[in-house]
Amino acid sequence: MPKFIIGFLCCILIGTMAGCAKRGSITGGAKDTISPVLKASFPKNLSTNFNGKEIKLVFDEYVKLKNINKQLVISPPMKRQPDILPSNASKVITIKLKDTLQPNTTYSFNFGQSIEDNNEGNPFSQFKYVFSTGPHIDSLKVRVKVKDALEKKTDNFVSVMLYEINEKFNDSTIYKETPRYITNTLDSLKIVSLENIKAGKYLLVALKDNGDNKYNPKSDKIGFQKQYITVPNDTIFEVEMFKEKLPFKAEKPTQASGNRLIMGYEGSPKNVKVTLKNGSEIIPTQVTQFPKKDSVQVWFKPVKADSLKASVENENFKKDFLVKLKKEKNDTLSIATEFNGNLPLRERFSLNSSIPLVKFDKTKISIFNKDSIAVPFETEYDEFNQKLFLDFKKEELQKYKIQLLPGALTDFYEHQNDTLIYRTGTKQASDYGNMRVTLENVKRFPVIIQLTDKDGKVKYAEYSEKETIINFDAIEPATYTLRVIYDDNHNKVWDTGSFLERKQSEEVIYLPTEIPIRANWDWEQSFNLKAK
Repeated sequence: MPKFIIGFLCCILIGTMAGCAKRGSITGGAKDTISPVLKASFPKNLSTNFNGKEIKLVFDEYVKLKNINKQLVISPPMKRQPDILPSNASKVITIKLKDTLQPNTTYSFNFGQSIEDNNEGNPFSQFKYVFSTGPHIDSLKVRVKVKDALEKKTDNFVSVMLYEINEKFNDSTIYKETPRYITNTLDSLKIVSLENIKAGKYLLVALKDNGDNKYNPKSDKIGFQKQYITVPNDTIFEVEMFKEKLPFKAEKPTQASGNRLIMGYEGSPKNVKVTLKNGSEIIPTQVTQFPKKDSVQVWFKPVKADSLKASVENENFKKDFLVKLKKEKNDTLSIATEFNGNLPLRERFSLNSSIPLVKFDKTKISIFNKDSIAVPFETEYDEFNQKLFLDFKKEELQKYKIQLLPGALTDFYEHQNDTLIYRTGTKQASDYGNMRVTLENVKRFPVIIQLTDKDGKVKYAEYSEKETIINFDAIEPATYTLRVIYDDNHNKVWDTGSFLERKQSEEVIYLPTEIPIRANWDWEQSFNLKAK
């Protein structure tokens, strides 16, 4: 054989051997995105005349349970929660019932997103196991939309409930008993369906609660339909969640210093009256808010006593407390301001006092601009919050010196200030943005117009009794959310609802889109309140 043929064959053989020896990479195939499949259940799903104590669900692959305590919704609720086993991966889930089942009742177990495959975590979404202790499965349903009465964002894991209207139902039922039917919005749903219910008349309630399915006004949010609903019904009902205003209730006062008590409370302390007595002697007092706490401060004039009787009155609350006293250091007067740097053009200059103020000598207070020219001003004192406002016309790119001479301020104990000097300034108007809001289709007045930040905190607010054009001038550049509140009781604040009074919260309407305000911009914004 010719040499060149032999060489050619050798090259082919070597190349083939090298190709066979080359190591390849293992891809493992496509990622599994298929949810588990229920192969069988014992008893079968949608069984009737159920009287067992155990249910088995058999899947085509290994599954695991995730957040079962939050995701699983059983309707009607059970007093004794069943055991759901096992806690590790398995092809079989076992439900062991521990509660006595009601006769002629359809039960549903909605697992939400709690069942997922063991390898990739693909959920078996919204799987329901249903059975009836009677001869048929109830098949009616009610659809409900849940929203917050004040905030744009709605809470997750809201329980939506139906209470059957029968001879046992009264206004206290939702405080003491669990509902007839229940579902949950879980972590994403805003419209939910109460399914497998029977025809009848019901009270529709939504609760953001601690999981006991009973209403506790101290901790829970509630929403409800004012009128009872009838089933069957094709309406999508809407409930708005709110936190009720609690009736006023005072806790026993405790001594905070030699001249001050602290008293916790529930409800609103706005008109609380506290009378302190040493025997028959009435001690002069003043009540103020304890900053950032659900407590008030009760200031009292010096007294030699081991204890004082405190009589507290507000709304329908009236109670006497005995407060033990011991020798403590008295509070001292100090004055501070929130504006050591720039003073926003929209803001009022204010001074906070550590002790309530009772006298003001305006002749000993002066405001000067950077040219040492006196600036006219007016004063206003917020007694409950211990805050003194100095109102004056502010100019852009200006420097201000606020001076209080000795004796300008006198506190509750006749203490007076020493010389106080504060310096602040303003930025130029072009550092801010302006917005004009035109309200359309206003149903009634007055209205509160608010701009909130990304956390829902109110940054700016205006009040209108008839005007439909609202100006927000010199506001900080940021992205805002615009909302309007119908102030039906004319008190200039949003008021919550009451379940026992069957009163809904004051209506709040949001502009759907956010508003980006930039420096040196004038923004025109129309707001159609008809498009809720």
